[in-house]
Amino acid sequence: MIKEVFNDISKEIERYREESIKMLSNLIEIKALSPENGGKGELKKAKYIESLLDNFDEVERYDAEDKRAEGGVRPNIIAKIRGKRKRRLWIVSHMDVVPEGDVSLWDTSPFKAVYKNGKVFGRGAEDNGQAIVSSILAGRALMNLGIELEYTLSLAIVSDEETGSRYGIKYLLEQNIFRKNDLFLVPDAGFPKGDLIEIAEKGVLWLKIEVRGKQGHASRPDLSKNANRKAMELLVNLDKELHKRFNKKNDLFTPPYSTFEPTKREKNVDNINTIPGNDISYIDCRIIPEYRNQEVYEFIREFCESRKDGFDIKISIVQDESSPSTKIDSEIVQRLKRAIRITRGVDAGICGIGGNTCASFFRKAGFETAVWATIDGKAHEANEYAKIDNVIEDAKVLAVLPLEI
Repeated sequence: MIKEVFNDISKEIERYREESIKMLSNLIEIKALSPENGGKGELKKAKYIESLLDNFDEVERYDAEDKRAEGGVRPNIIAKIRGKRKRRLWIVSHMDVVPEGDVSLWDTSPFKAVYKNGKVFGRGAEDNGQAIVSSILAGRALMNLGIELEYTLSLAIVSDEETGSRYGIKYLLEQNIFRKNDLFLVPDAGFPKGDLIEIAEKGVLWLKIEVRGKQGHASRPDLSKNANRKAMELLVNLDKELHKRFNKKNDLFTPPYSTFEPTKREKNVDNINTIPGNDISYIDCRIIPEYRNQEVYEFIREFCESRKDGFDIKISIVQDESSPSTKIDSEIVQRLKRAIRITRGVDAGICGIGGNTCASFFRKAGFETAVWATIDGKAHEANEYAKIDNVIEDAKVLAVLPLEI
C-alpha cells in the first residue's frame, strides 16, 4: 500500500521541479538578514512564503516584537495539514540568512539567484531555502492528492536562527504552541547522500575577548601598550592550550573533537601609524558532550586572567547553548529511517554535528528531534548553492514522514 502511495507522491512532486527553481530563486532574492547582521529582518520573505501556503488547512503568524526590524516584528509562520491523529509532526526551517561575506569570492551576485547545471546559486540557497521549498512541496503534494495523514503535518518557518533564535524558536516555545508528544524534524544539516540522521550537536560557546592597553604613536611603542599584539599573542597561546586541555574524542561527530576557532575581529584604528589601545576578538567553541560549556569558559577566563601583563582583559559570553542528544530508538529517528528506506532504499545511519540548529532548543525542552537533509554542505560559503534534485528528493521523504508507515 505505501509503495503505491509513494509512487503517486513521487510523480506529483516531480511535477513541481520547474516551480521549485522559481520558488528557491525568489527566496534567495529577498535579502533576509537579522538586525544584528545589518539587515531589516524577515518580513518580506515571510509574506512571500505565506503566498505559497494557500492549500494548507491552517496558516498562522506569530510575530515577535523587534523594533529594529522592518515592521517592528520578526515573523514566524505556522502551517498545518490535519491528520487522523491530533499528534503533530513538525518540519522546522528558517528564513534568515547570513551575510554574503567577501563578495569578491563569489562567481555570481550573492542575492541574485542563478540556476546552472542543476543548481541554484545564492546566499541562503542551502541554508535554509532548500528546506523551506521541500517542506512546502511535500505539503502541497499531500493536499493535491487528498492523501489521509496519520499525523498532522505542521511546518514552522521561523526567524532569527542565525543569530540566536530569540525571535524565532525561543519565542515560539514561550508561546506554548508545541505539545509534549509532538515530533520534530529540522532539515538544516545533512550530507550529500542523505544517509545520515543527526541526533546530537556539540555545545556552542561564543566568547568576546576585549584587550585594553594604551593607544599611541607607532614610532614610540615604549610609551604605549599595543592591544593588537597582546590579543594576537593571547589567542595563539589560548588556542594551543584549549586543544591540549580538552582533547577527548567522540566518533559520533565530524571532526570527532572539540574545536576552538578565533573568528571575527572588530576594527581597532583607522591608520597604520597608530598603535591600537583596544582590540576586540571573538572565538567560536564547539564542545563535545564529554565537556561542559561552563568548564571551557572558566578555563579561558582563568587563562586570560593569568596573562594580563599590565593589560585589561575582559571575557563576555555572546552565546552559550548545549542540549541533550536524541535517543537512537526515539520515534522520530525510527520514523525518519523508515521514510528514507521507503523513498530511497537506504538504511540511514546516525551522527552528531558541530553546527547548532533549532533542534538544540527542542531537545532542551524535552522534545524528540532529528536533523536531516541531503546537502553538499555549502552553508555560509561563497558560491552557496542547492541542488534541485535534492530539493525534490527531500520533499518526497518529508511527504512520506507523516503517513502510516
